[in-house]
Amino acid sequence: MTLNNALNFFESLKSETTNKSEIKVYGKFIYNLTALQHRGFSNDEIQALEMELDRLNLNSNPGNRKKFFKKALGKFETYLKDTFSLISKGYYTNLSVSLGILFGVVLGVLIGERFERSLGISFGICIGLFIGAYIGRRMDAQAKAAGNIL
Repeated sequence: MTLNNALNFFESLKSETTNKSEIKVYGKFIYNLTALQHRGFSNDEIQALEMELDRLNLNSNPGNRKKFFKKALGKFETYLKDTFSLISKGYYTNLSVSLGILFGVVLGVLIGERFERSLGISFGICIGLFIGAYIGRRMDAQAKAAGNIL
């Protein structure tokens, strides 16, 4: 399936449905495919992208469309990240914030042993959130400067 065919396919699916969550998944696919069309890929890279779109078997008629296309979107984004080092906007921020909150809870439990337990956990979550957001924003800025953001 070519990039243009896939783009037309998802635009037609988006126009057919009224389900907001499905529209959101189709919109992400359309955004990614449009961004890929505007990048300067070689013919070999374009063929590799089209082969990956064929592997996703997008033309099948699944029972649960939202679940099927959401899973296909995840696989496609992972492929783009692994093969071309392309990530979506805010990728590192989302990842770092979630990891920061996780480690913040651990830090909060350790601090909570010395002080009031609920105060320590909430303090740890806040500190982890801020540190994770800071690190994620810096990494997103570096990826943007390198041109690796869709």
